[in-house]
Order: sequence, then structure tokens, then C-alpha cells
Amino acid sequence: MKTKTEPYRYLCKRTWLLLLFFLPCQLFAQDALLIKGNVADAKDGTTLIGVSVKEKGTTNAASTDQNGNYTLRVNNANAQLIFSYIGYVAQEIALGGRTNVDMKLDAESRGLNEVVVVGYGTQKRGEVTSAIATVKAEDFTKGAVRDAAQLVQGKVAGLRITTPSGDPTASTQINLRGLNSISGTSEPLILIDGVPGSLNTVSPEDIESIDVLKDGSAAAIYGTRATGGVILITTRQNRSDSKATIEYANYVNVQQIARKPNMLTAADYRRLIGEGKQYIDYGGDTNWLDEILQNPVSQNHNVTIFGGNNTTNFTGSINYRDWEGIFIRTGQKRLNIRASLNHAMFNDKLKTNIQVINRTTTAKQGGADGYAYRQAIIRNPTDNIFNEDGKWQEREAYNYDNPLSRINEATNDNTFKEMRVNGSLDYRPIKDLSLKLMASNVQNTNLYGNSTTFNHVNTTKAQLNGTASRSTYANVENLVEFTGNYNKTIGKHNFSVLGGYSWQDAVYESFNAYNFDFPTDAYTWNKLEAGSALQRGLATMSSYKSKWQLAGFFSRLTYNWDEKYLFMASIRREGSSKFGENYQWGSFPAASVGWRVTKEDFMQDVTLVSDLKIRAGYGVTGTIANDPYMSQTSYNFTYNQGAFINGKWVQGFVPARNFNPDLRWEKKKEYNVGVDFGLLGSRITGSLDYYTRTVEDLIYNFRVPVPPYLIESMLINAGTMENSGFEALVNFKVVDSEAFKWNSNVTYSTNKNKLVNLSNDKFDVTADFFDAGYTGEPIQTSTHRVNVGGPIGQYFVLKSVGVDENGKWLVENKDGEVISISDSSPDDRQYYGNGIPKYLLGWNNSFNFKNFDLSVNVRGAFGHDVLNMQRMYYENPVNKAYNALATAYDPKYGQVLNNDLVYVSDYIEKGDYVKIDNITLGYTFGDRLIKGVKNLRIYVSGLNLITITKYKGLDPEAVSYTGDFTFAPGIENRDAYPTTRTFTAGLNVSF
Repeated sequence: MKTKTEPYRYLCKRTWLLLLFFLPCQLFAQDALLIKGNVADAKDGTTLIGVSVKEKGTTNAASTDQNGNYTLRVNNANAQLIFSYIGYVAQEIALGGRTNVDMKLDAESRGLNEVVVVGYGTQKRGEVTSAIATVKAEDFTKGAVRDAAQLVQGKVAGLRITTPSGDPTASTQINLRGLNSISGTSEPLILIDGVPGSLNTVSPEDIESIDVLKDGSAAAIYGTRATGGVILITTRQNRSDSKATIEYANYVNVQQIARKPNMLTAADYRRLIGEGKQYIDYGGDTNWLDEILQNPVSQNHNVTIFGGNNTTNFTGSINYRDWEGIFIRTGQKRLNIRASLNHAMFNDKLKTNIQVINRTTTAKQGGADGYAYRQAIIRNPTDNIFNEDGKWQEREAYNYDNPLSRINEATNDNTFKEMRVNGSLDYRPIKDLSLKLMASNVQNTNLYGNSTTFNHVNTTKAQLNGTASRSTYANVENLVEFTGNYNKTIGKHNFSVLGGYSWQDAVYESFNAYNFDFPTDAYTWNKLEAGSALQRGLATMSSYKSKWQLAGFFSRLTYNWDEKYLFMASIRREGSSKFGENYQWGSFPAASVGWRVTKEDFMQDVTLVSDLKIRAGYGVTGTIANDPYMSQTSYNFTYNQGAFINGKWVQGFVPARNFNPDLRWEKKKEYNVGVDFGLLGSRITGSLDYYTRTVEDLIYNFRVPVPPYLIESMLINAGTMENSGFEALVNFKVVDSEAFKWNSNVTYSTNKNKLVNLSNDKFDVTADFFDAGYTGEPIQTSTHRVNVGGPIGQYFVLKSVGVDENGKWLVENKDGEVISISDSSPDDRQYYGNGIPKYLLGWNNSFNFKNFDLSVNVRGAFGHDVLNMQRMYYENPVNKAYNALATAYDPKYGQVLNNDLVYVSDYIEKGDYVKIDNITLGYTFGDRLIKGVKNLRIYVSGLNLITITKYKGLDPEAVSYTGDFTFAPGIENRDAYPTTRTFTAGLNVSF
């Protein structure tokens, strides 16, 4: 008989059995919780696809799907999750027993916690004590940019970037903080992921950020290559374990000449002939400039792939660009392929990377160059393109050719190939120590061919019967670097120690051959031996080989206390084979300090100031010689000098260079004082810098006595140059609402320089000045003079003050008297204006309204002059064999000019300008517009749109200030390839 308690006992028994049955399940569930959630952008709520969600301390990870959702099994309820995504701040959160965790990620901070790239490492922006500028991909110039430099044009204070040519094969010109060398280069060292390269090494679409080491304390760790500053280009890498992502970018653009010279037309010729002017009317009507110009349509395609997991991931990209030039028969095609593979092992203690970059550039120019452009300008507009026989119409005049025959009857093909392979091993044996080995091999080759047909003026006028040449060069460069970096925090003390070794070597080889007088022009350059000029000893051939090596030991210490008091010191000991045996090694020290004022207690109640850091630094860098053998004696064999020995002519053995064991690098010593600030809750941020530089041991080619020296010139360290300037960068968050955002920044810089001396007591040599620049014929004189004690860039010219009743120039002589130009002498020339801008200005704006984005970039240069060579040669009606500008007959000082071509100050004009350089309007569609499409943006863009200036030439920025024009800046050459205006339409899409 059952009691009343039996059902209760029965129920308890069954319950315990059930509990015992489910206990393993409960234990398993406790060890393997299923976590779900969603990840989105913290500002606009856009779901983020491919975010890495990882259980801390394990390899257990997942990624968000197309809707931003993720699912992850974790080992215990107290696990910590790490959310990471490219371009966003990583977040770490403890589960605390939760099974649903949504996450909002913030875009990477542009403030103090932003990571910037420094030499051989990275630092937080708030801890940097040197002058370093950073531009991220989202702030790059949009649209069809020429190379990496144009991405940051006008965005870095003190960095002058110009595009003086519309040639599709040309690069930008770049200069940081003025000129710093006479014989060496003033261009910055370009490093792509730590490996030396050029601005064209990677396509602009492949770049994640560009960091500029501006002052000596930042750049000194690179030693002899860093006087011109250092530009660190970081390529895009897959830094998460996200699912595979494909990005496609495409644009199409059309170009037009920015401004045409206004020349006399056929109608003008006939009017002038009617007025008694001695022009010839050939009966035609040809706009020669229009005949050689086109409105080219160009295209660019870029595909980037990210993929892999938290252990192994990769980045791959292919970029194809086909750009046409504004001259007919000109253009360039480029193919860049890049692949980067990352792999981690041994619990992430060892990380490896290998990267391969292959680029091929092919250019076809025909005969379209600056000289053909000159011929189109000076050609008689009444002349015809073809003669009665259907052949090119030519005229027997000096340097006067049919531009269309030059372009169509010549072929100029160039193919450049580069293969770059670099890899690294990063081993972390203990928590705070990183050991890194990096090696790279860069090989590039260039193959060039030129030929002219029997219908080219080389044959029709010069009777060369076809010409052809072939040249090639190959360069192999190796780099090996080993670094050790130890970081430690003890209480409020934070320090890091870096030590390293670097080895670099390069071998360069070249060959060139030229021949003419061919039996047919069908060979072009493919059968050079067929030209009979070879048998007559008139063909030419040359070859060359060089090698140089560079080794360096370097170290750096950084320390800060509570991120308040900051200190950095570095030194590099470097040796180079390019210098004399007495000075092959040099030391390059640097030190800088900083004070985070806003970390002090007395600043905690100052709400107006959100950040204030004062910093100061000093650093020594060098400039390496261009040629590896300038310190060594050299001899040449020559046919011009020799002797008959035993009835046979023996070539002479002629000295070509003097021995100088004391040749060494130019040494730049730089002081920099700066302030970084943030106001109104970082609504206004920026930096101010003032620097002074002294460059000692300038390398200059002096005349020396023979004997004791073998030849009369010698490269000697003899000179000092000074350079100083002020730079400012101010960022504004003008409007920062959810619906509308307006960010703006202003860059401003000024620079002045002086050549202090040119002398060397040991060699007993000295110079008071040197001349630079050249007008060309028929004027044939220098344009600039660099005077000891004066600034670089000064024009040296006869100062014109009027025109007499006969149309002859009146100039000022050395005593200040007005005389006829025919009575003047070279001693009457004087300094007049300067071709280097005193002030550079940039103003960059970005607007966002809902899905629309608009960027407007404005640049300007002020306080400089430009020599207008087109006016100097063509605003003068004296030579009736050449066409002239329509203004040639406009009175000057009340008189029509009737003077031979001369170099006078009237042609030196104020070069101040403001450019509305880039305007881009884009629209981004929602991520749910098309299934599988993560992002879709379309845009239109204009480049070099409007130039506001009083300068009368074509473009005040179309001047060179590098190479041969380093000390003759501010010349708009008459043969310059005209600048262009570009209109672009494009799209960006990712899957």
C-alpha cells in the first residue's frame, strides 16, 4: 500500500536521474558557450563585413557575415573577445556570462593614439617628439593622380609637390624644406614598406598611408640618404582574419591642354602683310598646334583581394593603367602586380611576410616631344601640311621643321620592367622583445629604341638616310636589415630600445649604340649593323658599369614618464664606398624631447585646450654623392689623343678625374622646435614648426692647378649653406553632426636659404659665385647666379627700364644709369627677383551629407617670379621666319619692339598663383542595394581645374626645380610639355 510520500519520493528520484543525465551537457555548455552578435560602425551604424572576432589567448575565431552578424563558440563564460577590423580601433571585451554581444567599432583615431610610422618602427602620435606628418588613404587626393606624391599634394606643410608637365611618362617634382645640396640630390628618400623605391613603385590605389619624416631628429636614423627628408609609404595589407574581400576601382578620364599660347593666325599674317610687314603667305591656313594635339581618353583598373585567416592571410592587387598624352602618338601603359603573404606560427611568436611587386611600363612617344611642340608654335600658319607631291612640306630654314613630320616619321619606344621581392621574419621570444630580419632584392631593366624614317628631316634635310639607336640599362639592388626592438613599461616609466644593422649594395650596367645611313627604313633599330655609317667609323657605341655599397649600424632609445615627459635619442654609424678612403665612415646623431603640457595637473581644468605638446629636436643627416667613383683617379682611352707606334695609331691614355681621398658626404645639421595642439575638444588640432639647417662640406667642382693635379677640375668638399623656415598645419572639424560633416585643414610654409661660403683651405680654393640656367640659342646666356652670402634662385639679368623711339631696349647699367642695350656689357647684369616661392599654402576640404561626399583642394605659391621664355622668344616680331605671339606687336613703354632676342627683366614676371586643384563629388550606395556588394561608390573629379594668377605664360607651376634646374628655378621653358586639365569619372566597389 502506497503512502502519501511515495509519489514525492518517485518524483525526486526521477528528477535526480534527469539531473545526472543532463549534468555532462551542462558541463559541456559551460565549457563551450555559443556567442552571437552584430558588429557595426559606431558613428553611422553601417554593418561591418569581415570583422575578426577572436577568443583572446586562443586561435578560436570567426568573422562577421554580409549582415555584420557572427557566431562563435568559446571555451568558458568568462572568455574575452577581441574585435578587430582594418581601419578601426580594436576592441576587447569580457563576456561575463553573456551569450549575445553586439559591438560598435570606432574608426581609427586621428588623435594622440593614432599610430604613425617612424624609422624602423611605429609610435603613438602623442609620443612623437619629431616633425612627422601623416596622411591616411581617406585624405588622399581623389581622381586620376600621376603617382604617390600627388596623393598628398598640398596636404603636408613644407612639402612642395608640383606637376610641371602633361607628359604621361613624367613624374611629379618633390622637395621638402628647400634646397640642401649643390651637387647631390635634394629629393627625399622614398621607402616602400621599408625598402628603397620610387614614387611609381606601387600604384596609388595600393597605398594605405604616407608618413613624412621632415626634420633631422626623425630622419637621422637613415644617415647619408636622408638630408632631403624621408617619405615612408605603407601599402595596404590584410591585417585581420576576415573573409575574402574583393575590391574593384575603375576610372576613365579625358584631358585637355590647360592653356594654349595665343599665336598669330593666317588671317593675322595676311593683315600684317597688308600693313607692309615682311611675312610670307604660302596660301594655306593651318593651326599647327591643333594639328599635333588631341583630347586623350585614358583608363585605370585596379583589383585588390584580401583573404585568409588569423594564421595565414594574403593581399593581392593588379593595377592596369592606359594613359594617352595630349600630343598625338604619345601614351603610356602600366601594369603593376603585387602579392603579400603573412603567416604566423608558434602561438604568434614568429610572424613572416613575403611580398612581390612586379611592374611593367611601356611608353610610345613617336616624335612628339618639347621640340615638336616648339615647331608647332613657330610654324607659319599660312603654310600647308603637305606639298604638291603629297609629302611633308618642309622649308629650308634653321631649326624650322614640320612638326607633323617629326612626330609621324619617328618612333620612340621605351619598356621598363621591375621585379621587387622582399621578405621578413619577426620573432618575439619574450613578450617585450622583437627581433626582425628583412631582406629585399630589386631588379629593374630599361630598353629604349629610337628610329627615324627616310621621310624624317634627319634624311630630307640632313641626308642621314635613316637613323636608329638602341640603349638599355639594368640595375640590381640588395638590402639586408636586422633589427631588435625591446619595449618595457615599469610603473609610469615607458621605454623602448632599438638596435640594428643595414647592408645595401647596387650594380648598374648600361649599353648604347647608334647608327645611320641604312639601305631601308624597315629595320628601325632591329638591324643596327646595316647602317653604312658603321663602316665609315661614324656610328657610336658606349657601355658603362658601376657598383656601390652602403653599411650602417644604428640604435635608438625612446623614453617617456607617464606619457608626459618624452625623450628620444638615436645614432647611425654609416660607411659608403662612394667616398674617399680617409672619410668612408661617418656618424649621424639625433635627439629630441617633448613635454605633454596637458598631462600636468594645472591643465586639467583648462577645458579650452584638449592637447598641448611642446617638442624640440636636433639631428645630423648626410647627402651621398651621385657617382660611386668621384674620389678615385680615372683614365679614358680616346681616339682624339694618341700616337703612331710602329706605324700603328695607338689610342691615348688620358686622365679623366683627380684622386681625392678626403671626399666625403655633405652633412646637414638641423634644429627643429614644434608645438602640437588640440582645442575645443580636438575640434581644432594642428602643429607648428620652426627649423634651421646648416649644410656643411658642400660638394662642388673647383678649378685646380695642373700640375700637381692631373686635370684642371676636381670635386671637393667646400661650402656651407643655411636654410630656415616655418610650417603650420591646422585641422578643423567645422561641422560634425550626424547628417552633415565638414572637415578642413590648412597648410602653410615658408623657407629662406643662403649660400654662406664656397671655399676649402686645404685645397686653397674659393669661389664668390656660380652661374646656373641657360636660355638656349640664339641668346645663349646663363639665367641665374648663386652668390656667396645671397639666396639661391636669383635671376641675374639686364634690368629693362624702357624702349627707345627705334624699338630698342633701354636698360640700367651697373651705376644705375639708363643706357641703350647695345651699349651694355655683362657687368651691367644685376640680381632681379627669385624663382623659389617664399610661401606655400594648401587648403583642403571634405564634406559629407548623407551618402554624398565632396572634396575640394586648393593650393597656392607666393613671393616668387617666373621667367616667361615663350614671351622672351615669341613676343618679339623681329624674326619674320618664325611665328610670334599675338601680343608681339603690342607697344612696350609706348613703342613696338624692334630688337634682337635678348634676356632682360621684362620677361621675368610675378609668379604668384592659386589653383583650385581638385574637386571630387561622390555618392555611396547603401550596403543592401545589391546582394553581395559591400560597398559601391561612384564619383566625378576634376584636376588642375582653375589657376588664378597674373602671370602671362601658360602655367606658373610649369617650371622645374630639380636636376639641371635645381639652381635655376622658375623657368617656364619654351620647349616644355604643356600642362593638362583632367576630368575623371570612376567607381569603387567591394564584394
